[in-house]
Amino acid sequence: MGNTEKNLKDAFAGESQANRKYLAFAKKAEEEGYISIAKLFKAAAEAETIHAHNHLKELGGIKSTRENLLEAINGETFEFQNMYPKMIEEAKAENMSGAMRSFNYANEVEKVHAQLFKKALENIDKKENIDYYVCPVCGNTFENEVPDKCPICNALKKFFIKIE
Repeated sequence: MGNTEKNLKDAFAGESQANRKYLAFAKKAEEEGYISIAKLFKAAAEAETIHAHNHLKELGGIKSTRENLLEAINGETFEFQNMYPKMIEEAKAENMSGAMRSFNYANEVEKVHAQLFKKALENIDKKENIDYYVCPVCGNTFENEVPDKCPICNALKKFFIKIE
């Protein structure tokens, strides 16, 4: 595919980042009372998601659920074993406490995600109905029940987000 494959990968990355950025912008606009602007950011974020999904599909990046789980396990494992530990050390060496906290949160939660994906793969044929909850501070993820406080960042149970 040559340049087109690289372009699809670059476009997927760019559209994916735009989606997340626009959702963060929407949240800020809502906090500041700009409801229509928040809706605009959300609409653009949804469009960027459509673009990203189209690019990923063209790359052959969406496979069976079993294959997708294996890829997710590998990705999460790489992040907590290789990527984040290096980033944490660099942030520590540069005395960037906010970045260090952000990297530590992500690193710990990637371990949880890898385990949840492994469990889902092991139980793929059961087709269980499991509820998931996400900590709004660090992203920690739980099945069916939430502790009183997040064990990673101490956020209170009442703030967790149920995934629908």
